[in-house]
Amino acid sequence: MGRYEGNPVWDDVVPIPQEEGEGALAQIAYTDEYVEAMGYLRAVMAAKEHSPRVLDLTEHVISLNAAHYTVWLYRASTILALDIPIDKELEWMNEVALENQKNYQIWTHRQTLIDHIFPTLSSDPAAAQAFADAESAFMAEMFEEDAKNYHVWGHRQYIVRKFNLFDSDAELKSIEALLHEDVRNNSAWSHRFFLVFSNPAYTTAGSRATEHDPKIPDAMIDRELAFAQAAAHEAPQNQSAWEYIRGVLRKGGRELATLEGFAGEFVRIPEGGEEDIRSSHALDFLADAWSEKGELDKADMALRLLGEKYDRIRKNYWDWKRGLLRGAKV
Repeated sequence: MGRYEGNPVWDDVVPIPQEEGEGALAQIAYTDEYVEAMGYLRAVMAAKEHSPRVLDLTEHVISLNAAHYTVWLYRASTILALDIPIDKELEWMNEVALENQKNYQIWTHRQTLIDHIFPTLSSDPAAAQAFADAESAFMAEMFEEDAKNYHVWGHRQYIVRKFNLFDSDAELKSIEALLHEDVRNNSAWSHRFFLVFSNPAYTTAGSRATEHDPKIPDAMIDRELAFAQAAAHEAPQNQSAWEYIRGVLRKGGRELATLEGFAGEFVRIPEGGEEDIRSSHALDFLADAWSEKGELDKADMALRLLGEKYDRIRKNYWDWKRGLLRGAKV
């Protein structure tokens, strides 16, 4: 006898078995426990039942297979139909998320519930702030397990947009703390760029990440460049900081050559001696800056050094860029 068969709570339900299919999926050997639970779940879904026992059933199925998105969808509809307090569901989900780090269905479910209660939260600024703080605290707990969990980072962007946290000092300081812990956390770099350059208070609506936005204050561009330059000094061979610098310059409408002197701190190429390259990314930056200025011979030299000595694994790429330069010379 299983968990549901013979249980008086479920006596009125006739489970619906899985139809036999063809191909690889038909060969999956499910446990008897999972087969039984899914039979009862199909039955309550067919009957469109929303009840406390359905919540218990979906929780059991999720404990067996947290990636079953249909169960999550039906659980959400049941919670909304029963008007279950969302905070209770979130507490339960926190534990499930910590046990299933790479599961995206959990975050979709979470956002469905937040969307449902947001109109009420938005009418009470204090409650909205408290909720956002609780979400941030939980995400920090998730980051302790994996600071680059992209599901959590995606949810963090959702929370920033939903609760308009673009100007939140706490949010910015939290990202800075993560980058101080690991300057190579490219997810944190990406979130910082999103936080700064998607802020509706001083950015152009619809402006792409790769284009100049004249609305962004120069002081903001200077601040972000200073932050990224300090990170590049800390870890010169960390590509994230250099890519961030490029992105900030692009948003500010500034040429790469404006930071030629900074990149030159990591690259020494004397005319008659051995070069000293502390960062291949700085050398790449200089190649593009020199190309931008029309100093094509210098750019070609930098790309040759990258392909032949400092980044040989991508030699074909650097040769391709050299070919573009040769085309420009003609």
